[in-house]
Amino acid sequence: MTNTVVCFFCNKENSYVEKLGLRDECESCGADLHVCKNCKFYDPGSYNECRESSADIQREKERANFCDYFQASNEKAEEEKKDALLSAAEALFKK
Repeated sequence: MTNTVVCFFCNKENSYVEKLGLRDECESCGADLHVCKNCKFYDPGSYNECRESSADIQREKERANFCDYFQASNEKAEEEKKDALLSAAEALFKK
């Protein structure tokens, strides 16, 4: 199964199979992909900028790390899903 992750640095979509590797890099700009800023738990407003409370502290949010809780985020897919749901709700309640 092929999955995708959007690079935090250049916003290009990258494909990977099954699990994103610790040393995988963006095909476009060469930035590390297994980083906090590409994780679904990354949240600048949370303590340690991470919503996973059991995760170890990662000082470098833009460099590859060995976090066991890392799960690749696909913001484009999430935004498209959100937009589709919003459009469906608006159509449902339209007069």
